[in-house]
Amino acid sequence: MTDLSIIYQDEYMVAINKPAGLLVHRSMLDKHETEFAMQMVRDQIGQHVFPVHRLDRPTSGVLVFALSVEVARSLNEQFATQTIDKTYLAIVRGHTPEKGEINYALKEKLDKIADKLAKQDKPAQDAFSYYTRLATFELPFAVGRYATARYSLVKLMPKTGRKHQLRRHMGHINHPIVGDTTHGDGKHNAFVRQQFGLNQLALTCKSMQMHHPVSGKIIKLTCEFDKNLVTILEKWQLSLHQLQQINQL
Repeated sequence: MTDLSIIYQDEYMVAINKPAGLLVHRSMLDKHETEFAMQMVRDQIGQHVFPVHRLDRPTSGVLVFALSVEVARSLNEQFATQTIDKTYLAIVRGHTPEKGEINYALKEKLDKIADKLAKQDKPAQDAFSYYTRLATFELPFAVGRYATARYSLVKLMPKTGRKHQLRRHMGHINHPIVGDTTHGDGKHNAFVRQQFGLNQLALTCKSMQMHHPVSGKIIKLTCEFDKNLVTILEKWQLSLHQLQQINQL
């Protein structure tokens, strides 16, 4: 893999635009993998980095690393107290309402291997997400029982940080994210893959707004929208004006 796209760097932290499919760090679940964002960034900038939050392997977008233990502690505090504003973009099945709030508690998802020592009977945790519809598409293809295939481009703003929260929340309101093999719609995933060549989750962390861990000033980290998702939307006749608005998020 070529060098990762660095979207912000100073002496305290670095942020990249993580490609879909790249693991953040080594995992017991993917022992055969040889490339990880953490090691790649370390090698690219020539110094050790410290992860401060997670971004699911299939999700692309803004990923932040600290450059010292002290800065990692400060950033971890912001993520833990949910004071960082995150904005995601996703392509979902169906035409969503113009906007909405999803208040749906989620039970912690545990892995049989990585979480085998964790408590198994934890109660569901509060989880809140907001969404705004940015564009709709209707394609002249019958997928399932409907004569046409409908999709929406949405802006998602999670206010809590539960595992797979956005994927699970959008599935809960029957607008699953395209390409989600766990919480999504298999027929639509197969249709978009076969008809348009999309082989990934249609979810990008587009921006994060936080307090700088040292200066305290508010900074906004943004990345380009995933090029593979842009290609799909252009095929679906997303206008240049709409794309420019999206890239300003």
